[in-house]
Order: sequence, then C-alpha cells, then structure tokens
Amino acid sequence: MFVDSFWALVPAIIAIALALITKEVYSSLFLGILVGGLLYSSFSIEGTIQHVFVDGMIAQLSDSWNVGILIFLVVLGTMVMLMNRAGGSSAFGKWAVEHVKTKVGAQIATILLGMLIFIDDYFNCLTVGSVMRPLTDKHKISREKLAYLIDATAAPICIIAPISSWAAAVTGFVDGANGLTLFVRAIPYNFYALLTIVMMFGLTAMNFDYGPMKKAEEHILKDPKKYNYGDGEGLLGATDQPHPPTSQKGRVIHLVFPIVALIICCVVGMIYTGGFFSGTNFVDAFSGSDASVGLVYGSVVALLLTVIFFMATRVLSFKECMNSIPEGFKSMVPAILVLTFAWTLKSMTDSLGAATYVAGIFENVAENNAVMSFIPALVFVIATFLAFATGTSWGTFGILIPIVVNVFGANLDNELMIISISACMAGAVCGDHCSPISDTTIMASAGAQCDHIRHVSTQLPYAITAAAVSFAAYIISGFVRNWVICFAIGIILMFITLFAIKKVESK
Repeated sequence: MFVDSFWALVPAIIAIALALITKEVYSSLFLGILVGGLLYSSFSIEGTIQHVFVDGMIAQLSDSWNVGILIFLVVLGTMVMLMNRAGGSSAFGKWAVEHVKTKVGAQIATILLGMLIFIDDYFNCLTVGSVMRPLTDKHKISREKLAYLIDATAAPICIIAPISSWAAAVTGFVDGANGLTLFVRAIPYNFYALLTIVMMFGLTAMNFDYGPMKKAEEHILKDPKKYNYGDGEGLLGATDQPHPPTSQKGRVIHLVFPIVALIICCVVGMIYTGGFFSGTNFVDAFSGSDASVGLVYGSVVALLLTVIFFMATRVLSFKECMNSIPEGFKSMVPAILVLTFAWTLKSMTDSLGAATYVAGIFENVAENNAVMSFIPALVFVIATFLAFATGTSWGTFGILIPIVVNVFGANLDNELMIISISACMAGAVCGDHCSPISDTTIMASAGAQCDHIRHVSTQLPYAITAAAVSFAAYIISGFVRNWVICFAIGIILMFITLFAIKKVESK
C-alpha cells in the first residue's frame, strides 16, 4: 500500500518540514525515520523497531562508504584542532586581516579558495571553513554567510570539475557511452552550478543580501556576542566547553602546511584506489577511484605529517598533539549524529520505493513526444525535488541518469540528451543545496561552525533564486540547444533578477 507511491516521500517531507518549523534537527530527523519505519512495517511495532534500527541505522553505520566518510570527518576535525592549538589559524587570521582589508575582499577570497579545492565536496566544506573562518570573523561576516559561500563552492564546483569524486560518481552511472566524455560535454549546460558562481560574485560585488541572510548580517553588525558570533559556536549551537590553550609560536605555515599536505595526500590517495600506481592513466584512475577510501588514506597520512611537522617546529609537544585527537572527535560529534540520521532517513525512503515512484513519473512524461523540448526543464525540476526529499545528489544521479540515457539512447551526438543529463546533475545539486538532510549541507554547517537550521533557512532563498533562473535557461536550451547563447541569457537573467531584488530590498 505504502510502497512505490507518494507515501514513500512522506518521511522525508515530515523531517524537512519539522526541521524548518521547529529549528531542531535531531528530533525532526528521528520522527521522519520513525514514520518511514511505521509505513514500511504497516504500523507493526516490532517491524518498525527492526526496520529503523537494524535495516536502517545499523546497516548505514556498517556500510563501508559511510564508515570511510566518518573516519575522514574525525581526522579532519583532529587536524582543525591541531591547527588551532598550534596557533596556525590565529596567525593566518592576523595575516589575512593585514592583507585583506575589506569585507568584500574576504568574501571573494573565500569564494576563490572554494573554487580551487574541487577534489571533493566534504573536503572542500571542512577545509575552506577552517581556513577562512578567522578571516570572515574579523570582518564581521556572519557564520550563515560563510556557510553559504562554502556550500555554494562545494557541490557546484565539484559537479563542473572533470577531476573530482563527483565526476567519478556520474561517469559510473552511465552505461553504453563514454561517461567521462559525456560529463565534460555536459559541463557548459550545468546552469545551476555556473549561475550559482555568477550569483555569488554578483551579490559580493553589489554588496547586498536579502531574506533571512540579510537579518543574519545585520545581527552580526549590531551585536556580535549576542548572536554567538566568533565564540566557538558548534554545528548546532553554542558550546560551553573551554577553549584549549593556543601556542604563541604559531605561524601561517602551521596552517598552510597541513592544508597543502591534506590536498596532495587526498589526491594521491584517490588515484591510488583507482589503480594509478598499477599503470592506469591519471584521468581513468580518478574516474575509477573509491573516494571514501582514498580520502581516508590521504587524511590519515596528512595527519601524521602534520603531527611530525608540529613537533619538529616545537609548536606542540607529542602529548598536546595526542590530546587534540579526542578534542577533534568531539567537535565532529554533532555532524556525525546528523549524518547518521540523514543516512537512516534515506534508507527509509529507499525501502519504500521513492526512487521507483519518481522514476515512473519521469518515464511517463518522457514518452510524450510533444514535450520533448521541455524535458531538460522537467528533468531539472524532478531531480531537484528528488534530491531535496532524499538529501542525496549521488542517489539522484543513480536514479535519473540511466533513465535519461535509455530515453534518448546512448548517442553522444544527441545534444538534447547531453542537456538533459546536465539538467539532472544541476537539479541534484540544487535539491542538495535546499535540503536540511543533505550531507553536503551538513558539512558546510560544520565547516562554518554555524547552526545547521540557520544555514539552511538563510541559504534557501539564494538557492531558489538560482534555481528559478536555471529553470528558465533549461526551457530555452530545450529549443535553442546552444550552450553559449543559453548561458549568456542565463547570466543576463541572473543580474536582472539580482538588480530587481536589490531594488525591492532598498524600498
């Protein structure tokens, strides 16, 4: 009764609605999970408990990919704690304040760093957050704005970077065609990712905000301390834990070295899992890499190098380095808990057949030849809705991309298929941006040390704006089928929209 129908989406809808209404994410996610278990078991108490905890939570925490991501999180939390205790973060903050004089400059620096770290979205979120937080704090940029800049340069950058864990995921879902070639050809049509970048630079250059983000920025300027500004606020609220002692010997190199080591080691770790050192070329190794395992390898090696470097330069003793490990773990507990709940909720919607239900809707629409030119726009909407409800971009790729390929046939000369696949990727990223149960959104909150629900509520109007302009661009692309013309129109529409919003806000 409840399987392969609209009921499959109800648990996610309940969790998301409660999170946005109550501003409390733990109970909201758990209630969504509970509803999923009840629907799956047809309201059997024993069946619900079995499905929620054994088939859901325990199964998700036993999954090797998920365990790898959790280990990566803990290691990154430890490295951030090490950089803070070594004085690297504070030294960078002082250096940046001397060289980056304006609030606009701080935001542009954050965007550029986010664009440079295109290897993986998790890695991007936590790295950019730890590096730029001291600078944005000094210039009184709200944690919500920092979280938005991190989130908007994580998945949107990864989805247009041929060498990234996302490219590897997308190419793995394409059968009957060269996945990497198709991915590269789809990049110019990924309007949501490209227009999100345009929007970030536009908002920064025009120096305005709107919606809840405007209120967050105003609160920071009026009373930073009252708004938990720069006081060690954690993922889901302020913490009362005392700050660990910071070394006075720290220099900028004590932040730069760990970050560079992390980037290099993670890249090497990923291509190692793809067989690069066994003779596979670099591109194929990256496409075939196991991102979860590669990030674990790279982060652990980078952590060891960081400990050795800090001890060699005498900023921290061995005991102080070891004490940072549990501290780093504790700093990531809220993110780990929310991720666990989000993964469990996804397993509930999967078991109820949410993917089958949404795929059926799309296949029925695609069979209608009269709407073929509108398919990119329809794919974008369906992918956005599916990613929003399930909280996963990669799951959305896995569901919709094979359907699009089957509808058009694996013909790389079919421009409409390329546009539709790009629309699928763009919609997945868009839904991922909007969803409070998205792991990337959770990571952005963790990286910025911003309350998660505040991040979601302030980012939502920005994501919807970019989505609306992208939707218009996809309608045009279904008829024009030339990315240069469509992207140019998209940029013009984006700036017209921003100017209109600014004019309304000024009144």
